[in-house]
Amino acid sequence: MSHTNYFAFSALNKENILRSDADIEYHPLYPFLPEDCKVLFLGSFPPQRKRWCMDFYYPNYINDHWRIAGIIFFGNKDYFVDVHSKTFRLECIIPFLLEKGIGYYDTNEAVRRLRDNAADKFLETIVETDVRALLQRIPDCRAIVTTGEKATKTLCENLGIREIPQVGQYVLIPDVLNRNASLRLYRLPSSSRAYPLSLEKKVAAYRRMFEDLGLVYTE
Repeated sequence: MSHTNYFAFSALNKENILRSDADIEYHPLYPFLPEDCKVLFLGSFPPQRKRWCMDFYYPNYINDHWRIAGIIFFGNKDYFVDVHSKTFRLECIIPFLLEKGIGYYDTNEAVRRLRDNAADKFLETIVETDVRALLQRIPDCRAIVTTGEKATKTLCENLGIREIPQVGQYVLIPDVLNRNASLRLYRLPSSSRAYPLSLEKKVAAYRRMFEDLGLVYTE
């Protein structure tokens, strides 16, 4: 995606939404991959649409992903938040991601929910994402980021990574695409408020990753 057409951008994969049913859900969003994507966030699967406040990644208003980004890059927890409408400011999020080269998708293309909630432990994988195909589309990618146990384990199995990183750490990914360059897998704390860690400590972990990749600098 170029920097000039984000106003016309829609992440919704309407075909997948229409073919989803009460048994199997197909991914409702297209991969978001800037042309110069440097870091790719991979979750497990989006929450149910009834929990969305916008048609994009991390759409649950009580998830702090976009608040963490606001603090790190703009010193303002609500930079991407429309507090009055209880939603996120997609018109600010999209150009920001394009400028920084931050991409999003998930490790599952299709899932079955075993419970009526968004918990990863109640997601049954039906179709895994072809992560290698995603990486071929973003040759400048330096790192993949996962924030949950299921996404991390799925990705490690997918790419043949033997060492699962601890939360807040990274491991090197085997050269699956013959690039002769080191690609990192960071495992960061979940931005869900159900994850038992303070917002300040989550911000610190995310900030270290962005600093490592040269997307933000220590003052």
